[in-house]
Amino acid sequence: MNLITGATGLVGSYLAKLLISKGEKVRALKRSTSDTSLLGNFVTQIEWVEGDVLDICSLEEAMRGVKNLYHCAAVISFIPSAINYMMKVNVEGTANVMNVALASNVQRVMHVSSVAAFGLPLNGKMIDEDFSDPNINKSFWYYKSKHYGEREVWRAYEEGLKVVIVCPSTIIGAGWWDAEPNSLFREIYKGLKFYTSSTNGFVDVRNVVACMYQLMQTDIIGEKFILNAENLSFKDMIWMMADEMKVKRPAIEAGRFLRAVAWRTEAFKSFFTTQRPLITKESAELAAINFTYSNEKIKRTLNCDFIPVKKTIAETAAVFLQSIKEQREFGVFD
Repeated sequence: MNLITGATGLVGSYLAKLLISKGEKVRALKRSTSDTSLLGNFVTQIEWVEGDVLDICSLEEAMRGVKNLYHCAAVISFIPSAINYMMKVNVEGTANVMNVALASNVQRVMHVSSVAAFGLPLNGKMIDEDFSDPNINKSFWYYKSKHYGEREVWRAYEEGLKVVIVCPSTIIGAGWWDAEPNSLFREIYKGLKFYTSSTNGFVDVRNVVACMYQLMQTDIIGEKFILNAENLSFKDMIWMMADEMKVKRPAIEAGRFLRAVAWRTEAFKSFFTTQRPLITKESAELAAINFTYSNEKIKRTLNCDFIPVKKTIAETAAVFLQSIKEQREFGVFD
């Protein structure tokens, strides 16, 4: 039996569908309010347990008889009001999952971390699995949450749990259109005018779950792997999105001043409307940093080929445009 936390999210839903297509049995943890739309008809082929990673009793129920655990549940946010909940889910929730896995004699655990857990680059250095940011405790809250969550996984590994960690870069693929970075498709379609030139890593969600599955078929434990297809500037990525949707490219580069004005304006608007801000102080600061990530270790280990980002964007844009026609808030790859 395979257990997935976060099965209704982007990575978890594609993973569940992959495992089922391989003939594997899947159990999943979900809250009563979770939307299972990304799973489509696969939803009836999953054994569901109601609960979440902050509810130890539901974790104990979910892990009975489980051989492989895929911990995908996490919160991604740069909004100040979400910090406390994000830290609870990403750190305390991960600790709960690891503790119950140890007590339940789960054989193997795949933890989905993030390249954010590495922190910020030093002097433009490419980040690989051996990289360590000495100032991680001063980093963005999301980065700290993923780093501290990883510490809980390594602690469980030292206590005897067989774990593997994957650190995807920015994940692209058809899913919820209000979730980052997919929300960019919607904003560009609506006429986004600004772009940034900073670089980051990007990877197709289908590559992420394929690598996760393949790693769990090996005897590898106590290792972590960066999952990254390419390093690109946001300008190039945003312009690709615009071209694929046949809309006008954002033409104004958002420099430091414009970013500062934008996050303050959004904070003001959010305060009076309770709407989620499009940009925050942290995300504005993040937009000025150049990140590059190595994928040599995973390629060497699995001999895998990553889907080019241009192809991922083209296919995601096509699904987005179809979603617009059908007035749906989400889309999935066939």
